Amino acid sequence: MTERRVLEWLLEEDQPSVRYLALTQLLGRGERDPEVRTAKENITRTGWVKDILGQQRPSGYWVHEKSLWTPSFFATNWMLLILSDLGATKEEPGVDRACKMWIRQFSKGDGGFSAFKGQSYSHLCITGNTTRALIRFGYADHPRVREAFRWLVENQAEKGGWSCWNFPGRRRGRSLDSWEPLSALAVYPRQKWTKSMKAACEKGAEFFLERELHEQGERHEPWYRFHYPIHYYYDVLVGLDFLTALGHSADRRLGFAAGLVREKRRPDGKWNLDMVRPESVPEVIYTPEGTPKDLSPFALERAGEPSKMITLTALKVLGRIDGTI
Repeated sequence: MTERRVLEWLLEEDQPSVRYLALTQLLGRGERDPEVRTAKENITRTGWVKDILGQQRPSGYWVHEKSLWTPSFFATNWMLLILSDLGATKEEPGVDRACKMWIRQFSKGDGGFSAFKGQSYSHLCITGNTTRALIRFGYADHPRVREAFRWLVENQAEKGGWSCWNFPGRRRGRSLDSWEPLSALAVYPRQKWTKSMKAACEKGAEFFLERELHEQGERHEPWYRFHYPIHYYYDVLVGLDFLTALGHSADRRLGFAAGLVREKRRPDGKWNLDMVRPESVPEVIYTPEGTPKDLSPFALERAGEPSKMITLTALKVLGRIDGTI
């Protein structure tokens, strides 16, 4: 009864993005299914996607045209990452315009992406995030996506893992916070993988599994707080999502992370949004109607309350681990 009520909650029509994702990711419905088609058609007509697109300027950007990165977390970069999570695609003209602008401004000569002007080299976290979103939007065959994967493979540490601060002349150690390359691989069609991409994925996954998704130095509290939007922040649910998508659902080293997910489940079967940003206090929430401030969180849901986005991801992850999805 609890499972059915939670599913009914996720399938409510007020958020067609969540309904579409629940139908396809939890119930395994195909794109030709009538309910799936209707939900997908409604994604831009009502709910979160409609609200975000309503803030977009006619030429394709949010807030500023010259900077798609600032202010955080209201500018174009951040809005596109969220839209890619919610099932929007380049079939929506506003998304297509924004993505073309995004690619043009963020592309670097070395093959990756970066938001920082005057910087000739790419940034690991930005490259992974941008690539993942572009694939979801429908740009999997774009030459910049292929180049981005080449750059990600070339900038992986020899024994697996990555570092966001792995710049020329500034090489640093690997970090669980640098999860974005694996998340991009997780959504890239397997038939498009090269041998080097497969090897990089195997080494990268092993880096996370060796550490059970959370053991790296002193305990880092934000990794245990489930948050949304994801942006460039890591937590163990984020790790479980891409590792199970990459086929590691049966690995025993997921035990701690999966146990934490089960432990956080509410008596009614839902999961709370712990934080909007995992290192911030839950009460500080700014919406598009407020005055954007740098590093102010953009929120779809309220921290400390049941979250459709967290519940959807938690059920998906546990379904893969339990073999029900």
